[in-house]
Amino acid sequence: MPSYTVTVATGSQWFAGTDDYIYLSLMGSAGCSEKHLLDKPFYNDFERGAVDSYDVTVDEELGDIQLVKIEKRKYWLHDDWYLKYITLKTPCGDYIEFPCYRWITGEGEIILRDGRAKLARDDQIHILKQHRRKELETRQKQYRWVEWNPGFPLSIDAKCHKDLPRDIQFDSEKGVDFVLNYSKAMENLFINRFMHMFQSSWSDFHDFEKIFVKISNTISERVMSHWQEDLMFGYQFLNGCNPVLIQRCTKLPKKLPVTTEMVECSLERQLTLEEEVEQGNIFIVDFQLLDGIDANKTDPCTLQFLAAPICLLYKNLANKIVPIAIQLNQVPGEKNPIFLPSDAKYDWLLAKIWVRSSDFHIHQTITHLLRTHLMSEVFGIAMYRQLPAVHPVFKLLVAHVRFTIAINTKAREQLICEYGLFDKANATGGGGHVQMVQRAMQDLTYRSLCFPEAIKARGMESTEDIPYYFYRDDGLLVWEAIKTFTSEVVDIYYKSDQVVEEDQELQDFVNDVYVYGMRGKKTSGFPKSIKTREKLSEYLTVIIFTASAQHAAVNFGQYDWCSWIPNAPPTMRAPPPTAKGVVTIEKIVETLPDRGRSCWHLGAVWALSQFQENELFLGMYPEEHFIEKPVKEVMTRFRKNLDSIVSKIAERNKNKKLPYYYLSPDRIPNSVAI
Repeated sequence: MPSYTVTVATGSQWFAGTDDYIYLSLMGSAGCSEKHLLDKPFYNDFERGAVDSYDVTVDEELGDIQLVKIEKRKYWLHDDWYLKYITLKTPCGDYIEFPCYRWITGEGEIILRDGRAKLARDDQIHILKQHRRKELETRQKQYRWVEWNPGFPLSIDAKCHKDLPRDIQFDSEKGVDFVLNYSKAMENLFINRFMHMFQSSWSDFHDFEKIFVKISNTISERVMSHWQEDLMFGYQFLNGCNPVLIQRCTKLPKKLPVTTEMVECSLERQLTLEEEVEQGNIFIVDFQLLDGIDANKTDPCTLQFLAAPICLLYKNLANKIVPIAIQLNQVPGEKNPIFLPSDAKYDWLLAKIWVRSSDFHIHQTITHLLRTHLMSEVFGIAMYRQLPAVHPVFKLLVAHVRFTIAINTKAREQLICEYGLFDKANATGGGGHVQMVQRAMQDLTYRSLCFPEAIKARGMESTEDIPYYFYRDDGLLVWEAIKTFTSEVVDIYYKSDQVVEEDQELQDFVNDVYVYGMRGKKTSGFPKSIKTREKLSEYLTVIIFTASAQHAAVNFGQYDWCSWIPNAPPTMRAPPPTAKGVVTIEKIVETLPDRGRSCWHLGAVWALSQFQENELFLGMYPEEHFIEKPVKEVMTRFRKNLDSIVSKIAERNKNKKLPYYYLSPDRIPNSVAI
């Protein structure tokens, strides 16, 4: 009688093991086996982290094994079980791998295919075609689109974390409880003692040091020491938390009526302002998106204000970027003066603080929330709905959407919802952040997610002209590494452009992103379909880069750059000045956030800057969804390529007072999970 050796691997995360009865059935080309109970006498099977082997004898030859069916039946109390994989040693001595990496809940069952990636065209056997179709039908019932707010990309239809399919929930919900994490952060930072003075102002800038945690040699400490300097202000547009707004100014906008006479003391080349523009030495950051956004009114005791500044910057003879003119609102006029470095010290300082505050709002809501979190969720939902687990694109992307839908659901539950944590400290809370996303969706394009094109569109591509733009330099290295990786994987499974075009599952995935994520907006430039291998590898690069590198670049520096409150005020408690010569140090401190809001802000940027427990970084694929040797070789090359980038960045950062490491691959998590 034919005998098979079945090896079963249980996950090592908390509560992965089970005491339930586990049954196995084998489905082969020549027949199906009976149901076999996997059980060893006097042994605790399927413990967390265990790899258990069983001999299964069948009555007759089964032929080629096509599917393995696992059933879980209640023993005492229901407990979920995380099955990593099953391997099968056949009577002939061959080994077949069946990757799973899923939870089996309740009295559930799961049917697994062997681990070779297959396109739908490769499946000629009816039972395999049927398995493929049923898997997608089930997933489409579990992963439903819903509109959280009008004009937003659609998101998962789940009101809270526990409503999500078990496979995409966090292992421990505690780890991503924002209320808990922010409170814990404030406790760890010893700032709880200020919360009883919630609405009181600080006395002066030095007073902010009471809540500032000094960690020697960190960027945050350097920011605290140098935040008032123009060089530090300009540097942040290149390598701070939000390095995506600065662009080369090719023509001075009419709404910013700045003249050579106003700024000539800042110009070092004895040229007119217009000539400096022509030579490519003038840059601009325009916060037009904030114009008319409603400021937070959730606390009647504290008025909060927003501005929509325009900031003109100059590349000096040392090739450093410095600010030369700031207008705090969009419409020029007598009550909207242009502030200059030659103005009184506190006039100029407050103008820069307003720009930093506006930059913080755009960063949090658009650069971070919309363009990494919400977009990665769109890619994740579409993947689960349209690509079966056997599809090579599913196998490639699944690690890059890990916990993304869960973290976003948690954020909608606690953070950005009405009366959520976002309202506590941010001037765009209470609905302003929703208006901002709705507005920004009008300009969100596919091309703007293609990193090299986004850099070029802002005129920031020249390393010779702009030598200290490390976000650009490191981002291009990582983009190219991911592009090479995806191209090699695509070439393994798609032997021609025609195969890409005829892959209906792939086309349904791409169409889901366009129709539901981008709401079918033609102007977004998101493709409805993909017709070539080159375009497919670019599309996959956009997804992986957005979820990994781009998110890392704009998330993990938040404590570094935003913990010193005057450098990134989350709210302002007085309107922008309408005249020069009236600003005092007292006026600035009264405008900056009060003690309570400062503490909430500090707790938030600390918590958001921490890596997840057991974080998986770019290039790490511990779940072996791919089993074929050629793909494993591609993955090895990818890791080597990433390692060389790590070394290159480390070498560049040596002895730098302000090292830039957010895009070093060993600090880039695989997915958006915080």
